[in-house]
Amino acid sequence: MKVLVAVKRVVDANVRVRVKADGSAVDIANVKLSMNPFDEISVEEAMRLKEAGAASEVVVVSCGVQACQETLRTAMATGADRAILVQTDAELQPLAVAKLLKALVDKEQPQLVMLGKQAIDDDANQVGQMLAALLGWPQATFASKVSVEAGKATVTREIDGGLETIEVDLPAVVTTDLRLNTPRYATLPNIMKAKKKPLDVVTPDALGVDIAPRLSTLKLAEPTKRAAGIRVADAADLVAKLKNVAHVI
Repeated sequence: MKVLVAVKRVVDANVRVRVKADGSAVDIANVKLSMNPFDEISVEEAMRLKEAGAASEVVVVSCGVQACQETLRTAMATGADRAILVQTDAELQPLAVAKLLKALVDKEQPQLVMLGKQAIDDDANQVGQMLAALLGWPQATFASKVSVEAGKATVTREIDGGLETIEVDLPAVVTTDLRLNTPRYATLPNIMKAKKKPLDVVTPDALGVDIAPRLSTLKLAEPTKRAAGIRVADAADLVAKLKNVAHVI
């Protein structure tokens, strides 16, 4: 079984995000960028499926600028067999990414596509569902447990009411949640080996995909700063302020 894993290069989760002065976009100048944390979990789960004998090849894919090769090399350093970069400097919105991934799926013919449930930069949570719709494949989103056997995937999903376990026929699309696993660290020897693994670069035009944006961002703004808290003398004072100042009781 071949597993295709989509990864995205985003502002590192430990970096404080800042908006440009003109409100046009997030300022990424001199900012550390790394693999989306949810996608790290997808890569790890694909590697565990391979180690368990359920998968024979793991291919990682990213869409974006040339620097995304670093993210792909990181994924290969944790065990992925090869990588594909759909290189473009254009803005990529969820629908465009889903179309690019569909074109690659048609070419690679994987039996399982895995990706994070959302990216921490736009929090769109759309690509996995859009990809499944374009492919006409079953989908299992927000996965906290995945097992593959006899052409089927059994997935435990995290939902508002708790956990839901479903079974889908392969090929299928699975999006991963935080509690699925803990990603491994890439060792130095594997980082060196990853430099020799194949990394193919294609363009949206070569895949025959129109990536023109369908949406436009009017303005970005940082959240309003919260006012400082105050100290109350006792419980009675707290109740009075909740009633007369905050008006919550």
